Amino acid sequence: MLQLPYQSLQVAAPVPQQIPAREDQDGPWHAEAVCRRDEAGLFFAPSKEPTAARLSREEAAKRVCARCPVMVECREHALLQPEPYGVWGGLTAAERRVVLARRRRRDVEVKKQSAA
Repeated sequence: MLQLPYQSLQVAAPVPQQIPAREDQDGPWHAEAVCRRDEAGLFFAPSKEPTAARLSREEAAKRVCARCPVMVECREHALLQPEPYGVWGGLTAAERRVVLARRRRRDVEVKKQSAA
C-alpha cells in the first residue's frame, strides 16, 4: 500500500462532534468562523512541539480568533464540550481548564449562598 507523506504526521485533532446552531441565524456558528480559512495546524499542536514553537503558534491562532465574529460562540462550544485540544475562541486548552475551574467554584459559591 502506498503511504502518502501527510499520513506520517501526528496532529492532535478533535473528534467531530455536533456543534450547536446559532440562535440568531439559520446556519451553524462555525460557518462564519475566520479559522475556516486558515490552516488547522495553527490551532492544533503537532506531537512533540517545542515550547517556544507552541507559544508562538498559539499566539498566532489567538490573533486569528481576535478578529473572528463568532469567537464567543466558539469559546462557549469548547467550554461546554469540553474540547481537550487546540485553540478555540481565543483560549488554549490550559486556559479553558482554568475558566472551567473558576465556573465550577462560582457555581459552588452560588449554591452555598442560595442554601443559606
